[in-house]
Amino acid sequence: MSIFNAFNASASALTAQRLRMDVISSNIANANTTRATINENGEVEPYRRKMVEIEPADKSFRSFLHKATNSSANPASGVKVTGIVEDEEPFKLVYNPSHPDANEAGYVQMPNVDPLKEMVDLMSATRSYEANITALNASKSMLMKALEIGK
Repeated sequence: MSIFNAFNASASALTAQRLRMDVISSNIANANTTRATINENGEVEPYRRKMVEIEPADKSFRSFLHKATNSSANPASGVKVTGIVEDEEPFKLVYNPSHPDANEAGYVQMPNVDPLKEMVDLMSATRSYEANITALNASKSMLMKALEIGK
């Protein structure tokens, strides 16, 4: 077991949470974008909310076996981002007949981004980021104390 396993696990989590915060900020910035993409029919569509998928970095049978037997031989392996996916929730319809993107009935398709939900997700990602920094600093402090013992 390497002394840097805790650093590697925290670093992977910090990277994943930072990407999550970037995607959330992109969602908030595009909350009113009605012309983001062109679909297969050649029609413009509003911005579609994006989400980050995160999973454990090591999903092997060996890692689960070590965890189940409480073996200390399995070091922390961290997390990895498996992808950024689009939310398939339908777009919101808002009545605004004077909008340039309004249909014949006067409704405009707005992005499926809920700013309140995005802010909650952003707070969650920020807290996770802070917790990983705290874990990283604790690991650093323990290693520094171990080096001081050797003096």
